[in-house]
Amino acid sequence: LYQKQLCPNNEQRLQTKKKLCILFFPLHKKGENHPSPNFNQYVRTQGAVTDQLSRRQIRVYQLYSRTSGKHVQIQGKRVTATAEDGNMYARLFVETDTFGSRVRIRGAESGRYICMNRKGKLVGKPNGRSRDCIFTEIVLENNYTAFQNAKYEGWYVAFTRKGRPIKASRTRENQREVHFIKRLHTGPPPFPNTDQSKHFEFIRFPSTRRAKRNRKSRTSS
Repeated sequence: LYQKQLCPNNEQRLQTKKKLCILFFPLHKKGENHPSPNFNQYVRTQGAVTDQLSRRQIRVYQLYSRTSGKHVQIQGKRVTATAEDGNMYARLFVETDTFGSRVRIRGAESGRYICMNRKGKLVGKPNGRSRDCIFTEIVLENNYTAFQNAKYEGWYVAFTRKGRPIKASRTRENQREVHFIKRLHTGPPPFPNTDQSKHFEFIRFPSTRRAKRNRKSRTSS
């Protein structure tokens, strides 16, 4: 409406209103109207790239399986969910791989990483640099956590009621078998300086006698 009032179709007033129309309603060139940035796409793109510059953040906890009622443990190449609370093989070092939620899971006692082969089987590897050893933490609506493999999208870490790993190609996000709870480890602290608590001790030195002053030396002075 305002544009019609400022720019009437009358040929006599067209020339006089031409400059006014340009001031109020400038024509946009192609490429000037940029769409709003898609932050979700940006996070997905950057979250898929390994961060080589930032310092790694390492967390220590246990993974409680919803189906087996036990904790995930790494014993050599075997990965099961049969460990009791506080078991030394259930202590996991979870290292961040990107600024997002991609992590690597390593057993504190065995030193091996949880990885997934092309058949969807969970195995423990001494080197966790490959993409099949990277998992994305997904916090679900029921407050459980699922771990999706970064190399095989749609494949999750899952265990049966007996604690045996399930073939990842048969897993879905809404299954109970892929749900876990992160819990603190009840055993001794993982740091070597605090494994053995030392009590504070006072250092006792042998007592020394104070020399007596000579009265003659005092009077002479």
